[in-house]
Amino acid sequence: MLTFVMLTRLSSEAVRSPEALEDLERQVMERVRKECPDVEWVNSYAILGPCDYLDIFRAKDIETASKVSTLVRTFGHAHTEIWTATEWGRFKEIVRTL
Repeated sequence: MLTFVMLTRLSSEAVRSPEALEDLERQVMERVRKECPDVEWVNSYAILGPCDYLDIFRAKDIETASKVSTLVRTFGHAHTEIWTATEWGRFKEIVRTL
């Protein structure tokens, strides 16, 4: 499984109350679980800065990660960015082979 980091920025129209935000989260996660059952969600963070959320998940390939990103966009009137990530220990192993 590959590790992906997704940054999400919601539009101002996406949610109007804290309750609506929790409802949006529930709807998105239900849809991701249904459409991408092999995705393993690692963690989610609310962040300060140009984006609202940072999510870390594992997926078998970039196509599956793209599906996750697209689902989030369609539910939350959101902008998303997906980055691949390599755990530091694995990265060091790769570098040692150079």
